[in-house]
Formats: sequence, C-alpha cells, structure tokens
Amino acid sequence: MSETVTVPPRAIDAGAPMVELRGISRRFEKKLDFAGRIAQRLGANVREEVVHAVDNVDLTIRKGEVVGLVGESGCGKSTLGRMVAGIMPPSDGRILRDGTDLLDRGSAAARELKLRTQMIFQDPYASLNPRMKVADIVGEAPLVHGIVSRSGYDAYVDEQMRRAGLDPAFKRRYPHQFSGGQRQRIGIARALAVKPDFIVCDEAVAALDVSIQAQILNLFIRLRTELDLTYLFISHDLGVVEHISDRVVIMYLGRVVEEADTETVFTRANHPYTQSLLASVPRIESRKRAFSAVKGEIPSPLNPPPGCHFHPRCPHAMDRCRVEKPVLKEVAPGQRSACHLNDAA
Repeated sequence: MSETVTVPPRAIDAGAPMVELRGISRRFEKKLDFAGRIAQRLGANVREEVVHAVDNVDLTIRKGEVVGLVGESGCGKSTLGRMVAGIMPPSDGRILRDGTDLLDRGSAAARELKLRTQMIFQDPYASLNPRMKVADIVGEAPLVHGIVSRSGYDAYVDEQMRRAGLDPAFKRRYPHQFSGGQRQRIGIARALAVKPDFIVCDEAVAALDVSIQAQILNLFIRLRTELDLTYLFISHDLGVVEHISDRVVIMYLGRVVEEADTETVFTRANHPYTQSLLASVPRIESRKRAFSAVKGEIPSPLNPPPGCHFHPRCPHAMDRCRVEKPVLKEVAPGQRSACHLNDAA
C-alpha cells in the first residue's frame, strides 16, 4: 500500500455511546416451495433452511471513534453493518442511536437519526445507479430531505464533490465514465451530502487498486477530522484496520469473539481465532517466519457447530468447547474475549 497519512489523535466521547447494539441477531430463512412441502409429506429428508448470519451481538460505538470490524468472508460483518445503517432489520435485539430505538418506525427522531447514519459500499461499480448523472446521485437525497433548496442545488453538489476529491466539472457525467476509485469517491460524496455524523464503511477499499486504497483511506481520515465523523469500518484487511481504527472487534460465524483497542488486539490478542488471523499476516520485522492461513474452512452458517463455533479449527479445543458456548467477558481492562481457556487459566 502507498504511504498513508498519520492518524491524528482524536478525543473520544466517554459518555453515553452513540450506537449501541443489544442482542442483535439476523436469520435468513428459506421456506420450502410447493414441491418441497409435497416431498416432505412423502417422507423426503427436506426442511426449511435457516442461515444464522448474526448471532446475539452486543456492541457499543462512541462518538468520534473508529471501530474496525474484522472477520473472514461469511462471518456476518456486512450483515451487521447493514443492520446498523438501518438498511436491514434485525431478527432479534435492539439498535439504539443516541439513546433512541431505531426500530421504532413511528418515531420522527428515529427517522432523522437513520438519515444521519450513512453507508459506503464495497463495490463502486454496483452501488451507483448507471442511469443517473453524478449530480443527481449526490444531490437527490439532500433535495428530497430539505437539506438544500433547488436554487442552491448545483453549488451544494459542487461542494460535496470537491470534499470527496472530485472535479465538479464532471457532475453531468454517468458512473460508467469514471474509474473505480472515482466511483468510490462519488459514493462518499453521496453519503456526505445528507450531513451524517456516523458512517458505516463496508469493505470500502477492498475493490480498489492498492495505490487508490491509500488515497481513499487518507480521505476517510481527513473527513473524520474535518466533519467530526464516527466510523464503523468493516474490513478483512488487518493492515488497513490497524492503521485507521481506535478499537477492533473480531467476528467469527456471526458472533463477536474478541474486542479491544487496536494496540491490544495487535500485540496481546487473547482469542485463538484472533491469534490465528494475526499469524497469517506477513510483516517485515518477521520475514524469516513461514506464514499460513487459518487452518480449515469456516463452517456453514446453515449448520454451525455447537458450543464454540471455532472449536473445529482451534488448536486448543477441549471437550467443553464442543458443547458450551463461551461468554464474551472482560479478560483485561478494555479487552473482552469469548474463550473457555480464560476460565481454565
């Protein structure tokens, strides 16, 4: 990755959390069709399928904080991000934003807070409407919500494009006329246009060239300072997360397995899964060591293992791990982990 700017120290609000998730779960159910129901009545071994994408997650994010959410593909981190952004409702649990329940559909405060929560998606090629010009992509939402008047529309769109590093002269073009990095900047300008204070970044640099990744990360860092933004930064790239995050949350198969400040996670990881992830990252200072990926494959969320979900791949697994779900609890000041080894220590 190209050189990135140094992250300036930020004051994180120690008061009530900006975002609080309480027991959030999300299940995707595939019902049996007519043929399947007939086959089931005739004795065939078919049943409805349920994907446990997110399983009873508790999480807090404080104002001014950048929380990195890390895990392998299929662990549920993008689903969690969509629920936080209000794009997808949870199956169970509550999402509080500044103390307001975002699931209260009749609340005007909840609607306003949802508008102040925006999401930047992974794929800059699929997240923009190809039939809309950039000016409309960026300016439609603030116009609809009364943030800008029709008379000030063009100037407002120009301002958002400049803030995202785009030339306003190109606002009459369509998305296909831009590169991947430029399209992601359009997505950032679209998110900023409604004046959010909390942004969910879902693998926002994963689809970009390495040199462009650094530019977009620098943009996120600058916008955080200029606009007093709070981020939930979802990524599978530990190097990116280490650079930009204040705190890191590790997910595995729908569950949070470890949570701590960034330095603690990268120097004193507690959970075997976190340790395995870090061991697979090449570093200059340990270039003589052989690297290997986490052993085994992540199990299917259609049929997750009982007990600790990680036990089929864990080198320290014991009988208790196969039958009892570990509880996420504090193992050091500011560090929580869900592992039975902490009870045995």
